[in-house]
Amino acid sequence: MTTTALLPGLTREERRSVRIRWVLVGFLLLGGIVNYLDRSTLSVANTTIAVEFGLDPLEMGLLLAAFSWPYALANLPAGYLVDRLGPRRMFAGAATAWSLVAVVTAAAQSFGVLYACRVALGIAEAPFFTSALAVNQRWFRSSERALPIALVNTGSQIANAIAPPLLTFLLLTLSWRGMFVVVGAVGIVVALVWLRIYRDPTLAQRAVLAGLSTAPATGPEPVAPAGASDPASGATPESARAGWTRLLRQPNTWFMVLGAFGIFYTSWVYLTWLPSYLQTARGFSLTTSGWLAAVPFLCGVAGVLVGGAVSNLLILRGVPTLTARRIPIVGGAVLAAAAVLPVAFVDDTAVAIGLLSLGYFAAQVPVGCLWTLAADIAPPAQVASLGAIQNFGGFLGAALAPVVTGAILNATGGSFAGVFVVGGVLLLVGAVAYGVFVRDRSAAESPGGEA
Repeated sequence: MTTTALLPGLTREERRSVRIRWVLVGFLLLGGIVNYLDRSTLSVANTTIAVEFGLDPLEMGLLLAAFSWPYALANLPAGYLVDRLGPRRMFAGAATAWSLVAVVTAAAQSFGVLYACRVALGIAEAPFFTSALAVNQRWFRSSERALPIALVNTGSQIANAIAPPLLTFLLLTLSWRGMFVVVGAVGIVVALVWLRIYRDPTLAQRAVLAGLSTAPATGPEPVAPAGASDPASGATPESARAGWTRLLRQPNTWFMVLGAFGIFYTSWVYLTWLPSYLQTARGFSLTTSGWLAAVPFLCGVAGVLVGGAVSNLLILRGVPTLTARRIPIVGGAVLAAAAVLPVAFVDDTAVAIGLLSLGYFAAQVPVGCLWTLAADIAPPAQVASLGAIQNFGGFLGAALAPVVTGAILNATGGSFAGVFVVGGVLLLVGAVAYGVFVRDRSAAESPGGEA
């Protein structure tokens, strides 16, 4: 049956208007690229800044971690504020703030100022992915959400892939300070355009979106408007917003935190230390390492898309939603561990880069599904909140990764073997947390805990 037959009272213009959701997804993808370019600047300038400021590996590890600790903590209020204020204002405000921080970083003359700027950057960037999750929840049904969330998350992977060569080029031509200024200026443009284009769906658009679903015919499933109650749980906007304690009482929440910790840890070893690993452990020049570091991250782009596509395909084949999310999460984490662990014992550079590329591909397969899982489990008015709590756990791992890596390098005279062993083990911890302990508990727990 066509959308026209389902909704005869709507005009062609009203039906056409919902197509803007894919424009929004495309722009969020662009926002993700800029967001990750901003946080990648220090990783690319790692060795250059270490020489200029006289930093040893542990000190550089502390500086690389300065972003992640406040980012993890700021995700908690950020998720709440996105639920309260909406993604339009929160994303625009965040993009403006992180861009200004980048410009200020360019003027830093001491380790202390650099550290403070990275802390501020972590706080400023916290609302981005929770805002994207809220946009996804407002414009897409649960049966459709995995693909757009995966597409948005490819923004970070595209940025990771282009950051080493692009930022290395800016570093060599403009200095590391000029590199920070350029990336900051781009973020300001992104914030202004977002304010111009984003609006929540209207009532007519929500009706059209409900009619566009390609999910199996199990009855109508309207797209939840901002602040709507959850008909399955009986939760009102007020009770959902006031009920963070409900989320924190759910075992699923804590196992999602643990699982994200394990998966994000290893991803952030790549993001913070890969260029340095290629230079110090494999002997590549700054320019060559910039291009080589792009290879695993390009594989990561494919990994995010594969995870989202597999999840959607499983749902279309009748697999329960939570199972369809967990299969790519667990499978990706296990495959990543199998690829990362052997790197510790491989001498051949080509084999090591191949394993690292496979490992990063697999580690990104879960990413889109992690965010979609939060939208599946949380009541509609708490989607961003649960996503933020899960992301908090992930970025505790991200914060520890560069510090632990620096400590291992200091203790072993620069050997990365222990780094890859720790990363592989934590990937397996993440797989067990999601695969064994995150499950449908709706029959045993109070309403609203599972969807």
